[in-house]
Amino acid sequence: MRAKITYLVTAAVLVFYFVLVGSRGVMLIQHGTPVTVAFGIAVLILPVIGLWFLWKNTQFVRRANQLSAELDAEGGLPVDELSRTPSGRVDRDSADQVFARRKAETEAAPDDWRTWFRLAVAYHDARDTPRARKAMQRAIALHDGKPVQAA
Repeated sequence: MRAKITYLVTAAVLVFYFVLVGSRGVMLIQHGTPVTVAFGIAVLILPVIGLWFLWKNTQFVRRANQLSAELDAEGGLPVDELSRTPSGRVDRDSADQVFARRKAETEAAPDDWRTWFRLAVAYHDARDTPRARKAMQRAIALHDGKPVQAA
């Protein structure tokens, strides 16, 4: 729940920032000189890119949460079996063992979105966020029946 609140607050701050920057871009364009119009257009591009990125990220999180809920309803969510250090961090050897099992599971059933979802969780536990995101994107695409590029 804390992560959801943090995400919503961050998204709200970003939207406020995009509106603020966008208004400055409009003010520059309204100034009317060729230089300020060019700067104004350049400044307007930033919030457009930011809003697009925020939208795509929100869609990704929403879809991943839907898959999580569906997998939970099936009783297929991965169980947290990781050892932790006294500070609460995941023990690296424990994460590596779980990851090896999840990878083998995914290689055995490469067209099953469930195995890719669990692999994404294993990547996340191993603190490999880029690969976790790619694995989750693949799980989402497989779930939706979309064509998936070879890894």
